[in-house]
Amino acid sequence: MASISSSPRTVEEIFKDYSARRSALIRALTNDVDEFYMLCDPEKENLCLYGHPNESWEVTLPAEEVPPELPEPALGINFARDGMKRTDWLSLVAVHSDCWLLSVAFYFGARLNRNERKRLFSLINDLPTVFEVVTGRKPTKDKPSVDSGTKSRNSAKRPIDGQMRSNPKLLDESYGEDEDEHSETLCGSCGGNYNADEFWIGCDICERWFHGKCVKITPARAESIKQYKCPSCSTKRSRQ
Repeated sequence: MASISSSPRTVEEIFKDYSARRSALIRALTNDVDEFYMLCDPEKENLCLYGHPNESWEVTLPAEEVPPELPEPALGINFARDGMKRTDWLSLVAVHSDCWLLSVAFYFGARLNRNERKRLFSLINDLPTVFEVVTGRKPTKDKPSVDSGTKSRNSAKRPIDGQMRSNPKLLDESYGEDEDEHSETLCGSCGGNYNADEFWIGCDICERWFHGKCVKITPARAESIKQYKCPSCSTKRSRQ
């Protein structure tokens, strides 16, 4: 791993480091997937998947020093290997890899100013995520701001282009223009008020909204849910 003394400093250097690590992780999860799968033996200790600046990847134990020189990847990816479908497990590793790539990039970018950080994220955001590459998903294009600003909370749960969208990000997209509408939204689990900085998901049955953390749904998992049922609605249907 790169040492702090030789760490990238500028936006361009950090993005180059990000791109190289990303390429390594994508190769591990696609072209070299059989080798990667075999290395993640559940019988071994906690293993991590690293992508290095020279575009090589490595499955190994975490760094021994505390705190580590750089943010560490997800620990123990090998333990879940045999308990999930192979494609689901690879998708899970891909999501964690995306998180790690961002954490390393913004660790290097800690000294950047606001505009430089924004430019760095813009460069990163223009690339498909590791998750999108591994799962074969195409990045969704941003909709015009006028369109997103006029969407209501209920329309976010209606079928769009043949797909069910229970993605609460639509709630966030229109927050700037419809703040009054969202200010009265309460979490159906904890009763907390809506906050644009938090991930929310809407139930397609009772049309209530919930903090993702309250119902244990992550943004990545929400992407794969065609119709979301909250715990209460799921319990009612199972009784019937």
